[in-house]
Amino acid sequence: MPMLETLEFVIYPDGRVVETVTGISGASCAEVTAAIEAQLGCVISQQPTAEYYASQEEANQLVVQSVPSQW
Repeated sequence: MPMLETLEFVIYPDGRVVETVTGISGASCAEVTAAIEAQLGCVISQQPTAEYYASQEEANQLVVQSVPSQW
């Protein structure tokens, strides 16, 4: 069963917004959140989650497996 895609926003009294994205693998989460972030203001830091890197590892594995063996 696929994981549910969620965007969670916590807005603090001082105006900071912390955004957490789950269920979206790899860099595509940046595409999903770009328009929202543009409306919220300046992004001052980002911390990629394990899901971001999981997609990158899967992509690397697919590339390695698709290279034909020459022996």
